[in-house]
Amino acid sequence: MMFGRKNQAQTSRAAEALRLVSVSKSYGSGDSAVTALDGVTLSLPAGTFTAVMGPSGSGKSTLLQCAAGLDRPDSGIVMVDGEEMTGGSEAELTRFRRQRIGFVFQQYNLLPTLTVAQNTTLPLRLAGRRVDRGRARQILAQVGLGDRLGHRPDQLSGGQRQRVAIARALVTEPSVVFADEPTGALDTRSARDVLRLLQEAVRVHGRTVVMVTHDPVAASYADSVLFLADGRLAGELRAPTVDAVAERLAHLGDDTLLEV
Repeated sequence: MMFGRKNQAQTSRAAEALRLVSVSKSYGSGDSAVTALDGVTLSLPAGTFTAVMGPSGSGKSTLLQCAAGLDRPDSGIVMVDGEEMTGGSEAELTRFRRQRIGFVFQQYNLLPTLTVAQNTTLPLRLAGRRVDRGRARQILAQVGLGDRLGHRPDQLSGGQRQRVAIARALVTEPSVVFADEPTGALDTRSARDVLRLLQEAVRVHGRTVVMVTHDPVAASYADSVLFLADGRLAGELRAPTVDAVAERLAHLGDDTLLEV
């Protein structure tokens, strides 16, 4: 499968795809304020697949939302591809996201009235970029949907819908793809296929994938796993296995209970 076409811009990209520096985010105010992220600093190299895990309420989704520019941190810096994403206007942030970032969500977020091909090219249209229909067809063929171009989402299985979402995320040739529980609504076989597609996008074509998941099996497809607890980084596991991830998560849960 061939997701990406290497070009000069890609070749010259910074070796560091994502950097967070002292990123904090709270919700609410006064006594009811909840700290979702507490001074998180991390650096992810380009061309890596990172899973983010932690107990419920640990800050996983907030981390993804702040790193992807879907939410603004209260303080700290977010850099994608060597460029700061924090601090600009909403219009600038939207433009930055459309140029540099791809998204894959648990619930697919496909528009029901658009065909597979139209859903895939939608980010290009929103960004005002030229739509290369041949390129879109190529990507859809590579994710196994070459014969579904004219179908609408309600004519597809869950696994096929998530493949459309992956194609849509890759069509803009983003620096970083953020995946939020991308296998959460899928059966085991479809989940495995989706994870292999994400893995191949990283290993063969140098994309950078950051995936929030609660599933140790899904996390085992990543190059490394970052663990969060109480809004802070609580360790990293390289070359993860299912058993090692599950054991680390169990210890995080025990530590959380001990602190309460």
